[in-house]
Amino acid sequence: MHTLLLHIVPIAIALAFSTVPILAALVILLSPFGSRSAVPFLIGWIGGIFGVALLMTALAQFLPDSRIPRRAERTIGWLEIAVGAALILLGVWTILRSRRRSQQTIPKWMTSIEKLGPWPSFGFGLLLNIRPKGLLLAIAAGLALRADASSGAEVALGLAIYTLIGASTVAIPILASVFARKEVEPRLVAAREWLLSHGEVLTSIILLLVGALVIVVGVQRL
Repeated sequence: MHTLLLHIVPIAIALAFSTVPILAALVILLSPFGSRSAVPFLIGWIGGIFGVALLMTALAQFLPDSRIPRRAERTIGWLEIAVGAALILLGVWTILRSRRRSQQTIPKWMTSIEKLGPWPSFGFGLLLNIRPKGLLLAIAAGLALRADASSGAEVALGLAIYTLIGASTVAIPILASVFARKEVEPRLVAAREWLLSHGEVLTSIILLLVGALVIVVGVQRL
């Protein structure tokens, strides 16, 4: 279980610091709909994280079974190397994109989600999980669970940890706004402005680090 946590927690942290869902949560919270749309968005985001990770974990079970353990380990290792390399490329692309957009203060997609009601916000939360970054991280999590979890209980615990950590940065501002909107609203505005300026750089750095980690883990399995 210790090995599983060492592998799954960094992947979950990378998901937690994904700029788009955090910014989306802040924009929805500061919109006229406020928490009426933000809470469904959070439910959709959490459900999507768990569902996509569960799907990738289930698909990973079709890799070579335990009757040939070394072959299974090597196959997972090569797949992790490929996923890690893709995460690094995505991180490089993200930082290059942030430089090209340095003069843009508000992305176009932010203005479109300000008008989302509860049900569209729920659907938007679900759909954010099928972005390339979300899918790559879910694949990495599924491979780690396939290789390092020794029982169904450990798989369930790993999925729960991945989901809770991954959703935490969206859940915290939404729950804080539900219980104390007036007190936290200035901080929400400040957080939105900071993420608009620095969020993509932060995301790219984390992608580079986690991508390198996934590659190292994959190499160790060969």
